[in-house]
Amino acid sequence: MSYIPFYTPPADRDGPALWFVVQRSRMLVRTAPDTIELPCCTALEEHGFQPLRQQYLGLYDGKHCYAAEVPETDALPEGWGGTGLRELFGHFDDVLAALSARAYQIIDWDRNHQFCSRCGSPMTLRTDERAKICPRCRYTNYPPVSPAIMMLVTRGRELLLARKPAFPAGRYSAIAGFVEPGETLEATVARETHEEVGVEVGNIRYFGSQPWPFPHSLMVAFTGEYAGGEVRPDGVEIEEARWFAPDRLPQLPPPISISRRLIEAVASQLRQTAARG
Repeated sequence: MSYIPFYTPPADRDGPALWFVVQRSRMLVRTAPDTIELPCCTALEEHGFQPLRQQYLGLYDGKHCYAAEVPETDALPEGWGGTGLRELFGHFDDVLAALSARAYQIIDWDRNHQFCSRCGSPMTLRTDERAKICPRCRYTNYPPVSPAIMMLVTRGRELLLARKPAFPAGRYSAIAGFVEPGETLEATVARETHEEVGVEVGNIRYFGSQPWPFPHSLMVAFTGEYAGGEVRPDGVEIEEARWFAPDRLPQLPPPISISRRLIEAVASQLRQTAARG
């Protein structure tokens, strides 16, 4: 399956399109035994939805697709229900899951930026890029993306994992934090690691990235090597931090998160290194 982003909707929609419909913080789907279906129709009114707003997303597997929002107070048509994005990710392929997240973020941006933040005039959509422009003062607004780092520190054959107070009992993850203005990603890695668990880190290397629509983050994951200091959780963001052997890991985040993939990839490398002696 493939996705091609476009900004200008087709002049004539002569066939069914794929719709990502948001109500409150839920995506609306029709459930059947062992399947979850998104609306597929020419217009949402065919299924009984009355959209407040809609945004064209582009082509998914050759089919036009749209994001839309329906009022919070609307009763759902029979057979339809709402589900969270995290639950959807487990049922969709990677491309469709990422497109669901994109749809949610774009609708959230559209809802929150109806008026110009400079002069208060109604904003209009641009047709050449994903943006809104104020017809009065020409201020341009783009969907927000908040970069955040994910950092996994190793010390020899151990991994440093941490617990946030909001985590379920027994769960640990890698260190994470938002990038500040004027800061490089590497500087964020060093600062967040020192602030949250009190250690210094070196040999910082890029691992991968993941859009995280809660509400509009981009997680950028790194690995690094312990370079000094004692582990001291800050007591606010982190309540506990410990070194773990790769074959004795605690409960980890769900598989949909890049933190889980990061931890499992590094743990696998450490186990292979140990096996080679």
